[in-house]
Amino acid sequence: MPRTAQANEQIREDTTEKILRAAKKLFAQKGRAAKMEEVAAEAGVSKGLAYHYFPGKDAIFVALLRQMIVPADELHSIILKMPGTPGERLARIVSAMVERRRRDPEFYQFFSQAMAEDNLPPDLMEEMKKQGSLVHKILRQLIVEGQATGEIAKDSPDKLARAIMACLDGLTRLAPLSSEQIENEMPDAGIILRMLRPERRRG
Repeated sequence: MPRTAQANEQIREDTTEKILRAAKKLFAQKGRAAKMEEVAAEAGVSKGLAYHYFPGKDAIFVALLRQMIVPADELHSIILKMPGTPGERLARIVSAMVERRRRDPEFYQFFSQAMAEDNLPPDLMEEMKKQGSLVHKILRQLIVEGQATGEIAKDSPDKLARAIMACLDGLTRLAPLSSEQIENEMPDAGIILRMLRPERRRG
């Protein structure tokens, strides 16, 4: 019995996702130096089939980036709907970002590789910059609000936001480690969050 259109579509989606997952792993390790045949082998498909789905590795690279980027308005909406005080929301965001690096280190390793590229489609590069700028803006806003409630240290909001981002970017370098090494060596979010706590007054 021939497959239904729905079954064929599911196969296409599954194969596309396998190729993208394999490419993310290889691009995270090698950047654009990864070859199409390596991607196909990692995905468990033939090179010809990989080319049937994508015209080349550059197309896969761009497709991965588009898949990863969250639209700025959607990201902002998610943050605004979070419950809790500014300090609690900030802690939840930082914890989630650390956990994502622990659970899926290749995501950020790939993103780091992509940021170094200078020949991406202009609209995609603009979206990447916009997302990074928005994350900084959201962190800064929560820091300012947390300082007003006494939850966050009275340092420069911009410097505190940059310190958080620098710590998170540094954790991206752990991506090449094994899962066991990442589990043992990845700092807890609490270590980063402690630098945001206001100093206790003595006496």
